[in-house]
Amino acid sequence: MIKGQFKVSDPRLLSRIGYQFNEPELLQLALTHRSVSHKYNYERLEFLGDSLLGMIIANYLYHAYPKENEGRLTRMRATLVRQEALGKIANDLKLSQSLILSTGELKSGGHHRESILADTVEAIIGAIYIDCKDLSVLEPIVMNWYIPYLEHIEPTDQLKDPKSRLQEHLQARKQPLPVYEVVDIQGDAPNQHFKVECLVSGLPTLLGEGSSRRFAEQAVAAEILKILEQ
Repeated sequence: MIKGQFKVSDPRLLSRIGYQFNEPELLQLALTHRSVSHKYNYERLEFLGDSLLGMIIANYLYHAYPKENEGRLTRMRATLVRQEALGKIANDLKLSQSLILSTGELKSGGHHRESILADTVEAIIGAIYIDCKDLSVLEPIVMNWYIPYLEHIEPTDQLKDPKSRLQEHLQARKQPLPVYEVVDIQGDAPNQHFKVECLVSGLPTLLGEGSSRRFAEQAVAAEILKILEQ
């Protein structure tokens, strides 16, 4: 078993999550980045948690907005499950203090990288479900995390992914378009992990990671947007 950078029984972490694990090893797995182990990491739990989160949020929106059509509900759901939203929840849960990362990933600031934090939130959702095997237990826990972000959610027609928003930001200022380059691919299909650099004039080169080239590009585009919008 891999030793974590925290105690899986940490009452503060468990209190913030709002759940006591019967199998604490599931929480440790949910917090373990693939830089530590290619076999023992959060990616499978993230896959499960992503689907569970989409269903939980869809169920909430269906009942909370009975007059909205399918298209607008879809955009509202996308706003709530996108990387930026999950990054905020990760910060609320203070997950950066508990991530299990390799020394290299720690030195490169991985414990503050929004893409990793967002993935970890989804992995924790998957871990809770595997542990309790009860959606009725999981759902109120997740919705409690979202309480600060539900009041102002609007069914906007303007929702776009980070790559599109970055391109439009640069085009509006007549600046060169971003250049994406794959710098590393680990693993074999279909279980590959991509690292992508994005080059934007006047900015330092940033790195994004994901289970596909597209996800990695979206991750690094989101990081660049945060810098530009500040």
